[in-house]
Amino acid sequence: MTKYIFITGGVVSSLGKGIVAASLGKLLRARGFSVANQKFDPYLNVDPGTMSPFQHGEVFVTDDGGEADLDLGHYERFTGTSLSKINSLPAGSIYSNVINKERRGEYNGGTVQVVPHITNEIKAGIQRAAKQFKPDFLITEIGGTVGDIESLPHIEAIRQFRAEEGYDKTLSIHVTLLPFLQTSGELKTKPSQHSVNTLRGFGIQPEILVCRTSKAIPKEEKDKLALFCSVPKDCVVECVDMATIYEVPLALEEQGLANVILKKLNMPNKKPDLASWEKIVESAKNPTKTLSVGIIGECDELNDAYLSVVESLKHAGFEQSAKIQIKWIASEYCKDEEKVKERLSDVEAIVIPGVDGAKGIEGKINILKYARENNIPFLGISLGFQCAVVEFARNVAGLECANSSEFERQTPHPVISLMEDLKSTVGQNSMLRLGAWETALKAGTKIKKAYGADTISERHRHRYELNNDYREALENAGLVISGTTTDGRLVDTIEYPACDWFVACQYHPEFKSRPETPHPLFVGLVKTALKKK
Repeated sequence: MTKYIFITGGVVSSLGKGIVAASLGKLLRARGFSVANQKFDPYLNVDPGTMSPFQHGEVFVTDDGGEADLDLGHYERFTGTSLSKINSLPAGSIYSNVINKERRGEYNGGTVQVVPHITNEIKAGIQRAAKQFKPDFLITEIGGTVGDIESLPHIEAIRQFRAEEGYDKTLSIHVTLLPFLQTSGELKTKPSQHSVNTLRGFGIQPEILVCRTSKAIPKEEKDKLALFCSVPKDCVVECVDMATIYEVPLALEEQGLANVILKKLNMPNKKPDLASWEKIVESAKNPTKTLSVGIIGECDELNDAYLSVVESLKHAGFEQSAKIQIKWIASEYCKDEEKVKERLSDVEAIVIPGVDGAKGIEGKINILKYARENNIPFLGISLGFQCAVVEFARNVAGLECANSSEFERQTPHPVISLMEDLKSTVGQNSMLRLGAWETALKAGTKIKKAYGADTISERHRHRYELNNDYREALENAGLVISGTTTDGRLVDTIEYPACDWFVACQYHPEFKSRPETPHPLFVGLVKTALKKK
């Protein structure tokens, strides 16, 4: 029978509830339990697919085509569990489901209200995840901060769920902040006390506190938190700021978090196998090499918009005992070729990731030209793949003014375009290819060697494809089409064999990279760049 763990946050937002949820999942998996993580967000978007990644962070994609919150990426990377669209449920999807039921007459003319209809829908979302994954533990994170108006239905749903399922099967963890006042040299517990009191006012008494802090918590402060928040002393868990997020599971294990949870939920405990994770942390903290990688983005404010790409580079670095030093390069400032040379002067590898938008396309093409001509190891992802095709078409294949029809409808050579038989399906922000697709790899190519497989499955999120009308011209000019859909109809990967590593893919490999199993394309990029260095 599934045990349910609910994680809420207090005092401030962006506390790292997602990392705590992912870390707890890791500790339970390391003990042999099956785990699934789930995220409820209070915003009213139906999914993050239409939200700007520069505002909300990257859109993470699941195998079944779910466009999800970036925390699902943390869950998958830490636990190794492939999740589903039902694991990410913004409030917009909850309200949409209820309104659709009302329109269909499923409530028999009754008045539709937040309680019980919205709260019932939230509880149904929890039950669907438990039914689909059948995990030993379902860890559900509630986005936002306790006390926010928009998250109140979720808090009420948790209260009801715990009362209905029983307190022997459910547990509440509250993640809170202990601010450090520099002037007095003190950690202050009062904000956390108020946050717990707010949660209790909504009918939930947390069993465990996870306290984010920049300093170790003195015993007297822990005792004070236990006393005023009505939790046992061993349930006040310290989570000090770490140099890397991959240290957090080890720190929480040292604090005994998983032991306390298993005891409270009457589950058997055993010694966790964290040996491989400890090696990762050791490599992260004590690398023997460094590598400078330029990530080419839309603007200077990049950060979470490319979160999985950054983490995938780190994973490849862990394997090679190399510290990856990220250099953010805004492509809009690279329209002049001299600027490109200046900005790439200290870069040893380049990644162009796949955030949509026409901004900076010409700068990306200039960067690609410089990388190809100077044999700088390059990995292109989605939009990066499309830019690589355009650059090669213009500067090698001689297709003057080649472009993507997404950015220039009147281009004489639309080397990237919508497939004719798919154009009629575009509308309402629909995606033509979303989720896992199989790719057949060509023998003798760098990508085939990197994967060590004939057929692979990767996650897509795009509408535009390499135009098949230009396949022959591109291949005659030296571009290698190294992977296609299994029916050969759509191009998924390309490479330029004249360079040591000039590889691009239409899919998003970053969504399947894990610290313990780094993605082969990122490993290929990092290994090649280190060898050249």
